[in-house]
Amino acid sequence: MNQWPSITELASDVASGKVTASELVQKSLSLIQKHQEFQAIISTMEKRAIQRAQEIDARISQGKNAGRLAGVPFIAKDNFLVFGTQTTAASNILKGFEAPYQATVIEKLEAEGAICVAKANLDAFAHGASTENSDYFTTKNPHDTSKVAGGSSGGSAASVALQLAPFALGTDTGGSIRQPASFCGVVGLKPTYGLVSRSGVIAMASSTDVIGPITANVADAALVLDIIAGQDQLDGTTIERQSAYTQLEGNLSGKKIGVIKEYFGPGLEAGVKTAVQHAIDQMRQAGAVVSEVSLPTLPLALAVYYIVCPAEVSSNLARYDGQRFGHATVEASTLDESYEQARQQGFGSEAKRRIMTGAYVLSSGYYDAYYKKAQTVRTKLMNEFNEVFKQVDFLVGPVAPTVAFDIGKNSEDPLAMYLGDIMSVGVSLVGVPAISVPCGFAGSLPVGLQIIAPQKKDKELLAVAKAYEEFA
Repeated sequence: MNQWPSITELASDVASGKVTASELVQKSLSLIQKHQEFQAIISTMEKRAIQRAQEIDARISQGKNAGRLAGVPFIAKDNFLVFGTQTTAASNILKGFEAPYQATVIEKLEAEGAICVAKANLDAFAHGASTENSDYFTTKNPHDTSKVAGGSSGGSAASVALQLAPFALGTDTGGSIRQPASFCGVVGLKPTYGLVSRSGVIAMASSTDVIGPITANVADAALVLDIIAGQDQLDGTTIERQSAYTQLEGNLSGKKIGVIKEYFGPGLEAGVKTAVQHAIDQMRQAGAVVSEVSLPTLPLALAVYYIVCPAEVSSNLARYDGQRFGHATVEASTLDESYEQARQQGFGSEAKRRIMTGAYVLSSGYYDAYYKKAQTVRTKLMNEFNEVFKQVDFLVGPVAPTVAFDIGKNSEDPLAMYLGDIMSVGVSLVGVPAISVPCGFAGSLPVGLQIIAPQKKDKELLAVAKAYEEFA
């Protein structure tokens, strides 16, 4: 039984006086308290959320417009700067840090009446695919507590699956919205790179970081995107938006769907393959024209990503030096010692691993051999995506090669963990939009169908995802 109706219905109920924003906030906070054992939430902002709810209720009682999301509670991944609680990115080096300003997307959502009630768990600095790299705890899968919820936005995805709030925000650098959405059986949208401002969101890899919603259905994802999308003078990488993303008309009839050949290799679990192929058959039954396509460079995407991403990580994490904000040490006698001790104590093993890898591939002796070559292959991959989108309207395949895996299974084997990103990183490297839509189960665990569109075709992507969701 659903705890929440659609976001549109909720906001309408608040605006009409059928329910108050205060009641919705209290309900969300109670559900968070009730489901603590899943470890999806790092902190709540009860005082500020209740205060904002009272303000919205007062506006409505005065007959004023409270916004398109009036009174709707939501949860933000803990790498978004939000007032009312600490922002830690699940890392010890930022414990106790309180945001001096809010992320642009938070400001946009609040301007429309939404209320942030909590911050969700993640792999520290979003480095991971399971939340096992969090310096707090590992989030458990709502369908099986012995399994991971995915990552790095595992807390956000689990929150929506547990219905702690109607929607959550995540970040997707190499699959970190889509993979946990697939593992938890919810909708996860990665918009076109630059469509949503990254201002006020703690950076991981700046050339692939994307902000997006995790929701219970496609229409809710479209509504949230409609509010947060658009150019922002605080983020020079933002691009112009399309017209209203909520007007999702159309169906699958006549749509040219390309099934990515490289996604169906020997590493794909049988249960995932069966669920995804069934979803593709359903698209065909709904009138889509389905054909197999090939992206020959795609098998190299993972290697490219794990050169480019650590290089950018090493640069972005340089600001955490124990001097200006975050964890500091008092034992050091020199500045160099202070740097070393703050980072040694504050960073986890995965952050250190990525810093060292990134510094290595950017060093003068290896830049040409690794980083420059990886960027060349990245360009080739972009060209292949551009060419294949001349033949088909959308691409489909699995989000990940497996369903949610056992907690602890890959935590001591970084390479095994990285291989879980093999079907999501290519999309991130080329900057195109993609969505994970639930398409069934393998055993008792959810499977997501990944639908991919050309750059700046987010509205069309949402429309075809909604058409599939309704047909399935």
